[in-house]
Amino acid sequence: MRTSLLALLLLAGPISAADFPQPAATKPAEPFAKELSLVKAGEYLDGVGVNWTRDRQCITCHTNMPYLTARPLLKGDEGWKEVRKYLEGDVKSWATGGKPRGDAYVVATAFALAFNDAQQSGKLHDATRAALDRMWTVQRPDGAWNWLKCAWPPLEHDDYYGAVLAALAVGCAPGEYAKSETARAGVAKLKGYLKKTPAPDLHHTAVLLWASTKLDGLMTAAEQKMAVAALKGKQRKDGGWSLPSLGAYTRRDADRTPNDPNADSDGYGTGFVTYVLLVASEKPTDASVVNAVKWLRSNQRASGRWFTRSLSNDKAHYIANAGTAFCVLALSAAGEKSNE
Repeated sequence: MRTSLLALLLLAGPISAADFPQPAATKPAEPFAKELSLVKAGEYLDGVGVNWTRDRQCITCHTNMPYLTARPLLKGDEGWKEVRKYLEGDVKSWATGGKPRGDAYVVATAFALAFNDAQQSGKLHDATRAALDRMWTVQRPDGAWNWLKCAWPPLEHDDYYGAVLAALAVGCAPGEYAKSETARAGVAKLKGYLKKTPAPDLHHTAVLLWASTKLDGLMTAAEQKMAVAALKGKQRKDGGWSLPSLGAYTRRDADRTPNDPNADSDGYGTGFVTYVLLVASEKPTDASVVNAVKWLRSNQRASGRWFTRSLSNDKAHYIANAGTAFCVLALSAAGEKSNE
């Protein structure tokens, strides 16, 4: 049986849902914050990340997976440690007959735990190793994984994203896990898949660029420079990036119209690209980064989130959750702080 979140919470002691209030639904017309507040960003991320885990009892690429990468950078740790504890318990249940919800679930869990291990302790946790080891058992012969195809781009709609996320998971894992006997064959197949399969869009090229800084052999130095230049070429005059400019995505609205590649800058596009550029090569003093940070400082919303319109439909803009996490990661990597 899968370890229930309720059981884990009982072990940790009583926690009230009021500790992490759920933010109001994401709306494009939400007022802008008067000034940058990382406290509000943390409250927003807690509200969506913890409550998603409690309510859905799963990990998802757009909410609690990025939550576990960004929230530890801010003050307070009760929320992200609760989510981490849930994932550890879930992984443990796999060894006693419990079944993960799918191959993508295993990869996402492995990435979240591996990134958090590298960020927090620098040591590979037993649960992280177990999730990574499980990942190889569901890898396809071609080196990729059967990924979620929910028509929720850019994260849950194609197999390439799952493969490059797995590369990130392995590359982030402390203790040279990528060179271990358990990982060696799977890593070789994964590298083979990424070498022969072109990234389908600039967003996935950016994820590959990020992964290439953690796992050798994914990109040459020349390819990394080309990717950086391509990303910089999409920066808008206001200093931000627009997610629709990073790939050709068709909406699921009634008329199935393409997203506008010239849409306004948004939180996901700006936070994600800025973070990847900083991880890849660029310094906080680089003009592109300086202008991006200005955009991030002036475009936070009153709730603490940064808005990003869904590439799929306007019923729920879950991509804003991931976007807000990337904005926090980018600001941290650039050495930025709020006035609190």
